[in-house]
Amino acid sequence: MAAAAEPGTLSWLGGGSPRRGSPSSSPDLGSRGRSRPGLGSGPERAGARTPGSAALGHSFRKVTLTKPTFCHLCSDFIWGLAGFLCDVCNFMSHEKCLRQVKTPCTRMAPSLVHVPVAHCFGSRGLYKRKFCAVCRKGLEAPALRCEVCELHVHPDCVPFACSDCRQCHQDGHRDYDTHHHHWREGNLPSSARCEVCRKACGSSDVLAGLRCEWCGIQAHSVCCATLAPECTFGRLRTMILPPACVRLLSRNFSKMHCFRISESAASEPGEVDDSVEGSAPTAGPAKDVLMSESSKQTLKIFDGSDAVQRNHFRVISVPRLARSEEVLEVALRAFYIMEDTRGFELQPLPSPVQAGDPGSQGKAWSGGTLEEEGSRGPGSREPTPEAWIIRALPRPEEVLKVYPAWLKVGVAYVSIRVTPQSTARSVVLEVLPLLGRQAEGPESFQLVEVLMGSRQVQRTVLAEEELLLNWLRDLQKTSLRQMSQTRLYVAESRAVVPRSSLFIGGLPPGLSPQEYSSLLDEAVATKAGLVSLSHVYSSQGAVVLDVACFAEAERLYMLVKDTAVHGRPLTALVLPDVLHTKLPPDCCPLLVFVNPKSGGLKGRDLLCSFRKLLNPHQVFELTNGGPLPGFHVFSQVPCFRVLVCGGDGTVGWVLAALEEMRHRLVCPEPSVAILPLGTGNDLGRVLRWGAGYSGEDPLSVLVSVDEADSVLMDRWTILLDGHEASAAENGLADMEPPKIVQMSNYCGIGIDAELSLDFHQAREEEPGKFTSRFHNKGVYVRVGLQKISHSRSLHKEIRLQVEQQEVELPSIEGLIFINIPSWGSGADLWGSDSDSRFEKPRMDDGLLEVVGVTGVMHMGQVQGGLRSGIRIAQGSYFRITLLKATPVQVDGEPWVQAPGYMIISAASPKVHMLRKAKQKPKKAGTPKDARTDGGPTPEGDPK
Repeated sequence: MAAAAEPGTLSWLGGGSPRRGSPSSSPDLGSRGRSRPGLGSGPERAGARTPGSAALGHSFRKVTLTKPTFCHLCSDFIWGLAGFLCDVCNFMSHEKCLRQVKTPCTRMAPSLVHVPVAHCFGSRGLYKRKFCAVCRKGLEAPALRCEVCELHVHPDCVPFACSDCRQCHQDGHRDYDTHHHHWREGNLPSSARCEVCRKACGSSDVLAGLRCEWCGIQAHSVCCATLAPECTFGRLRTMILPPACVRLLSRNFSKMHCFRISESAASEPGEVDDSVEGSAPTAGPAKDVLMSESSKQTLKIFDGSDAVQRNHFRVISVPRLARSEEVLEVALRAFYIMEDTRGFELQPLPSPVQAGDPGSQGKAWSGGTLEEEGSRGPGSREPTPEAWIIRALPRPEEVLKVYPAWLKVGVAYVSIRVTPQSTARSVVLEVLPLLGRQAEGPESFQLVEVLMGSRQVQRTVLAEEELLLNWLRDLQKTSLRQMSQTRLYVAESRAVVPRSSLFIGGLPPGLSPQEYSSLLDEAVATKAGLVSLSHVYSSQGAVVLDVACFAEAERLYMLVKDTAVHGRPLTALVLPDVLHTKLPPDCCPLLVFVNPKSGGLKGRDLLCSFRKLLNPHQVFELTNGGPLPGFHVFSQVPCFRVLVCGGDGTVGWVLAALEEMRHRLVCPEPSVAILPLGTGNDLGRVLRWGAGYSGEDPLSVLVSVDEADSVLMDRWTILLDGHEASAAENGLADMEPPKIVQMSNYCGIGIDAELSLDFHQAREEEPGKFTSRFHNKGVYVRVGLQKISHSRSLHKEIRLQVEQQEVELPSIEGLIFINIPSWGSGADLWGSDSDSRFEKPRMDDGLLEVVGVTGVMHMGQVQGGLRSGIRIAQGSYFRITLLKATPVQVDGEPWVQAPGYMIISAASPKVHMLRKAKQKPKKAGTPKDARTDGGPTPEGDPK
């Protein structure tokens, strides 16, 4: 067999026509609702079921309520002492609601997934008033969430979660005409309203209600059946990058790699710690059983040989007088397996001493009670084994479900009976006529095994002579849970041209393409026939590689991440292709940059929120490659906007990258909006984005960006020529080349740059303490008090020329060049008084204002609104001579500048910024947009 891992979206796999308004969390969940998961063919498990619950896999039983309980369908309180509980997924319901239940049971849901897409689980965190999508219980302990969708799960429930994440790109195998809703159940705010009946559909008490993770509409599980299946992306439709317009061949890359999610933010959510046997998860309802009761016995259950090797087990609690069928039923339920117990048996797990005994593993439970099993054997005193393994009984033949791997077909799957002689080729021959493809030759098709894990979707092409009954028995022996998560697809055996784009950053700048090619060949041994340089960004020290082999792309990606060139570690990113010709005419996607280290460290939550509200392919983390990868991905998009989440220094970083990339962009002048995350946020204040982000709804931020007005702003170029004056006079100038930086807000020389430098050094030493904007300002105050008696006489150490004219400086300690009417966290340094010598300042007038301050006390008075700065000059060209090494800061980024020259001049063209529209008073009784009610809130500020 030829195996290939495909952890991304397998959009070409699947079949059947989606049923309208499916209440599941899959985009097309619900086609052929009576199909059972897994590959076996046993009858439905016996139990007290209603006709509706049987089709959805639930096993309801009447229970006595001992504490306040809510219905998972209508979310109302269950009055009285009786309710109906599903023994498998803990779904609780009124008796009157049983026949209206549309949500499939956890053990049934994997079989209803239309397109399997793996999840991206981040690090563990506390998510208040959230519920697990597998066991439906509250997340009281640290739990996991998907970074792309609204799935929340307990760590021990991860292996049983559906691979039903959002499909955010095409993988080159399948195109589709329309995009359908992607429903996710529960975890809605209490204020959520149903799109159909306009009644409350959210709940903070149970997992209830549905929300589309693309357009954000919300509905009851019963009401959503009346909604059209097509999704229009809602209020953000013009800002979202449509999945049909993004292509990424992700055969060998995980979803974390495809979406550029930092691995430092994601722990490995394993099932159980292999080293701690007692930390294994407890199965389903047994968590609520008191283990101290003498009438109960606790057993460890393994679901196959793979679980035994990994020491991954589930713990169940059963009565000591329970029969073997009852114990087996509880064991299967612990692994969410919905098969008849007559097809399985429990075998005692051999101890290490008995492992070499070939007969010890084959002794199955004989059918007696636990006490009877414990009394059998020599001396009748041998205790009941504490560990058991579930084994599937061999059958002479099986019934397999085979799914069509193309979109437009009339059935979801077909059932095929396989015998010991059945091969993959014979099954293909039998399936094609049932799917209406009998006119085509079987040599054009292949049988594909797809393992739909919650964290990875693996695809394996079966060999034509593979005996399917033997293949199934091997799979059953390995893991019964994996068997229930495995599908067979019949797919066209057309060759897919492998192509992956890798961004490589951190290289030495200023080299030629040939030099970069030689450097990479020396560092990571690139293969010339498979790897080529498609784009070279010499000034930034980065290249984009086109790799014509999936295995080679994976090798390069993993190798580059552990490689350093000239002492600098390299950066590797997997980049998608934006199919710009398929973009709708009114589409203006938003390119989002987030700096998680800015200001109050709220960027991590915003990253997750924006990935869920938009397409994660349009959200970039600046600490992982900078802004260049984002501009490269959007280079062919005819019209787009930019949102920068960070401080003033972050905004300047992105604007500088935009200036360098402008000639490569089809949209050379994208407008830039700001979500201020820094400490000062002066540019954000001027553009009405506020003094700093304080936990507002991310959806309302995106709506404000969509409604913002475009304005022009000057950009300035600062040439730093730090030659020693004495060396220049002797003709022995320093060989260090001049440095060029870009400025948007202001440039400070002297005392204000010195304070900024001290703050920057303190933050670099202990970054963990600088998580609060209030704390950061407190550090500024403390540093300023330490410098309050400091006297430098800056006017004696520098010379200033404005428009080629020498300007005499007054007695000052700081010289500041300002481009916007905000400095030092909102202070008006220039002042509002009219002066006939100068024009009224504007951020797009092509002029800079030069202001002096006499010391820390003067700066404090300016920030308090008691004074303004000393107006010195106004112009468009400045030359500053530094006679000594002097602190300098540009847009909040400080350093010590060597003696030499500084030349400040206007950069062209002007940059387009987005200014937030003035808030209009809301009319009473105006309904909120559905997406506004249901958009995800930052997880750091849970409701």
